[in-house]
Amino acid sequence: MSEHKIFSMVLAKIYSLYVQKAERKNRTEEEVIQVICWLTGYNSIALIKQIKNENDLTTFFAEAPVINPNVSLIKEVVCGVRIEEIQDPLMRKVRYLDKLIDELAKGKSMEKILRSS
Repeated sequence: MSEHKIFSMVLAKIYSLYVQKAERKNRTEEEVIQVICWLTGYNSIALIKQIKNENDLTTFFAEAPVINPNVSLIKEVVCGVRIEEIQDPLMRKVRYLDKLIDELAKGKSMEKILRSS
């Protein structure tokens, strides 16, 4: 089975798109960082290092300290597919991140995005 093109995309490029999407909806880069750190276990310094090193998504997720155990609470459809039905573990992580950024851009509270309640 061939690898998805998204896995080799550079995190810095995707990160800048996430920030642009959030800022268009009056959210902040700091909130984007908070969401990514919640999902992956990176702290903001380690996240910025991943971005500056221009790591691809495969490396970024492989080096993630810990995927948040509450990701199982992230459900629904992203890119036309139910997240919980995605078989490839890396693709599921990518789509979790997409979903969280979508929720941020849609104006959900950070408490709901981070599955705190």
